[in-house]
Amino acid sequence: MADSVDRRLDAIARQPFRAKFQLRGRERVTAQLKDPATMRLHARDLIASRLAPAEPRNDGKQTPYRGHPVFVAQHATATCCRTCLQRWHGIAKGHELTREEQAYVIVVICRWIERELHDQP
Repeated sequence: MADSVDRRLDAIARQPFRAKFQLRGRERVTAQLKDPATMRLHARDLIASRLAPAEPRNDGKQTPYRGHPVFVAQHATATCCRTCLQRWHGIAKGHELTREEQAYVIVVICRWIERELHDQP
């Protein structure tokens, strides 16, 4: 699965809008200070409340651009709203995300964060 996630992240990163997102400042420090398991828990909670419902509140505007590494990662990975999730990841709108779909989104987000911390000093 890791290879397919990396390939998808590489494809998404070729889009100019997505490519501009990087962990900087406070978000980068937060990601560096938190262990991967804690970051995964944060992602799980944010996805469950903001993305997983069948009709998320303010869909398309529910993910801030800053304030937490997961928010930055969601924009960078096209997991920020149900429209992007459908377009880039093939997960249809209009239903509550299954456990497996939520787990996939969390893997994508955490992998992007991991790559960001590894690729940039």
